[in-house]
Amino acid sequence: MFNIDIHKLLEQFSYHAQEPMIFNSGFFLFLFAFFVVGYALLQQSNKAKIIYVTIFSIYFYYKSSGWYFLLLLATTGVDFQLAAWIDQQRNPIKRKALLIFSIVANLGVLGYFKYTNLLFEIITMSTGATVRHVDIFLPVGISFFTFQSMSYTIDVYRRQLKPVNSLVDYAFFVSFFPQLVAGPIVRASEFLPQIHRPTIVTQEMVGRGVYLISTGLFKKAVISNFISLNFVDRIFDAPSLYSGLENLFGLYGYALQIYCDFSGYSDMAIGIALVLGFHFSENFKSPYQASNITDFWRRWHISLSTWLKDYLYISLGGNRKGIFRTYVNLIITMVLGGLWHGASGRFILWGALHGFALAVHKYFLALPIRIPPWTSPFIKGIGVFVTFHFVCFCWIFFRAENLEMAGQMLYQILYHLKPSVILDLIAGYPVVAVLMALGYLLHMVPVTWEIRGQQLLTKLPLVGKAALMILMIALVLQMKSADIQPFIYFQF
Repeated sequence: MFNIDIHKLLEQFSYHAQEPMIFNSGFFLFLFAFFVVGYALLQQSNKAKIIYVTIFSIYFYYKSSGWYFLLLLATTGVDFQLAAWIDQQRNPIKRKALLIFSIVANLGVLGYFKYTNLLFEIITMSTGATVRHVDIFLPVGISFFTFQSMSYTIDVYRRQLKPVNSLVDYAFFVSFFPQLVAGPIVRASEFLPQIHRPTIVTQEMVGRGVYLISTGLFKKAVISNFISLNFVDRIFDAPSLYSGLENLFGLYGYALQIYCDFSGYSDMAIGIALVLGFHFSENFKSPYQASNITDFWRRWHISLSTWLKDYLYISLGGNRKGIFRTYVNLIITMVLGGLWHGASGRFILWGALHGFALAVHKYFLALPIRIPPWTSPFIKGIGVFVTFHFVCFCWIFFRAENLEMAGQMLYQILYHLKPSVILDLIAGYPVVAVLMALGYLLHMVPVTWEIRGQQLLTKLPLVGKAALMILMIALVLQMKSADIQPFIYFQF
């Protein structure tokens, strides 16, 4: 009666390099529906639930990076054992040696996959010797799970956390699929205590979870993907072919694209975790509403910025070794944060620009200047405008293929702006213009509006929530491109 090709069906469950598993793919939604049924049946047995979710998470990573899931398992096993030895060891020298081994092992793996070719380029430039580029596959999300696992051993070393007794529990923490491949970077101290609690999913959690999944899907699959494919990529691929105004709006488009892409993933990850009964901390807080660069980094990719602060900036000495050293520590931290994003000089420059900006802001905060309260709203508005445009300026180096392309874009904006083409620009890209306006408008709404939206969604019956998700999926299918568009941060 039904002509089903079993071979093709089984092929869907295998890894395909051109089609990695992502939240906005049809196959994930299909698989997740069956996963939830099994989860609901097993949630009363905590041990069975942990094993079930861990197996699914490892399979999820296999669908994202193929046999490199073995690397995830190796990282998990090594850090689990090292943390146990660190906790048992009373000799401070041996404890530090074990910690250093863990850090070197994690950074060594990360360095091989991300920075081998950068090292070869440096050798070529400094010695003149020709070192061939090596084709190295970058496992999806390797920067996230190595940082997550590394923070666990550091916390155990600092006596801020007791190691878990079960390898399965630790594997559950490292591999938990909602945040595995693109964050947020979850802290063991926040997540591990939740593992053995009874699985409780309240109506409010479901409402907020569905809200976050829906808005995340909309931000990623509708706004980010559409403006990227139909406008932003064209501008950045050949900036000299477009006027300065088109380049400027392409830059505004990329600022919105990367925010919607990354915060959309984080929203979906937090939402999926919520409907499974787990809580993640917020990863984005309307970053383009920031009134200064320090405020921006309190709102953008919070899990990474706090990780860098707690495990790098403070380890360098933080602000405990004088004003000048504080500025140097800020710059070093942000340069290494830029390098975390990619093995390229443009990422290092991006991080250095943010580091210098943070140092300058900290310097001005230390000056004995007090702004009168009555000017505060006006000053804050100027601060938001300046901060947003500084961040956009830095995005040029983050997105451009190389520094030459970045220079072309800046040249066009500075010397060939041509404001008169604005009506032609809008007429030429009407859907892009509407989505960009909508994206920035939604980004700038007060937090109270978002809370109200979550409350209204919570009050909807289950059928209403399901209908909303179906409508959102239908909208995504209407606007999707022929090819799967991976999340930007998959490459990091």
